[in-house]
Amino acid sequence: MFVDTHAHLYHQQFAGDREAMLQRALDAGVTKLFLPNVDHESIAGMDALAQEHPATCFPLMGLHPCSVGEVNDEAMLEVERLLRTGGYCAVGEIGIDLYWDKTWLVQQQDVFRQHVRWAKELDLPIVIHCRNSFAETIAIVEEENAGNLRGVFHCFTGSPEEAARIVALKDFYLGIGGVITFPRGGLFETMQKVGVEHCVLETDAPYLAPVPFRGKRNESSYIPHIAAKLAEAAGVRVEEVAHITTTNALALFRR
Repeated sequence: MFVDTHAHLYHQQFAGDREAMLQRALDAGVTKLFLPNVDHESIAGMDALAQEHPATCFPLMGLHPCSVGEVNDEAMLEVERLLRTGGYCAVGEIGIDLYWDKTWLVQQQDVFRQHVRWAKELDLPIVIHCRNSFAETIAIVEEENAGNLRGVFHCFTGSPEEAARIVALKDFYLGIGGVITFPRGGLFETMQKVGVEHCVLETDAPYLAPVPFRGKRNESSYIPHIAAKLAEAAGVRVEEVAHITTTNALALFRR
């Protein structure tokens, strides 16, 4: 059994074959799918998918850092209101993104910190988007963590040293996706040193499809390809990767 801990399956790219795509995931042994929110516009589709497939699809709630601007009060009020309904299994997708634009770094830091505090209060895990911002992001997690915080660094592509810093937080995991299959991605070599013990699997569908589907639409049924490459890097059987990563995901999300 596999878990896809990060998939935007409500995305418009799945409008034409969403049910068939979900069935392909189940047929591939991917039995639980976690759906991170992006912004106000993504909530309705995400919630509808989770309501239609309550045993398979589990929604998260948060404001993506790329959706953070100069003023975020209204968006954050909505996030808080929805989180307090108890209908979401994690706070996410949240974090800091300095790849596209650094204009709103201070706002991203403030919004991220507020999300983290809600997660602590509500005893929910955090799903962290961290692009070109590892130092800025983990600094806030380390400052806010008092032993009552858990989460995953989504789409981990960092160094062994960065992986060690995440693992040292305790109850934090590395989200391993399609980048591990990229010949020059660097993640395969990192995971040869890091191993699988603190990993969960993800697709980030419809983005970052693994080899041999690179450049095409990603979907949750491709998780076994990611698992196989992680098993190769770690020098273990794919069944062991499935067991460890699924156990980690279920412990993280308590589902």
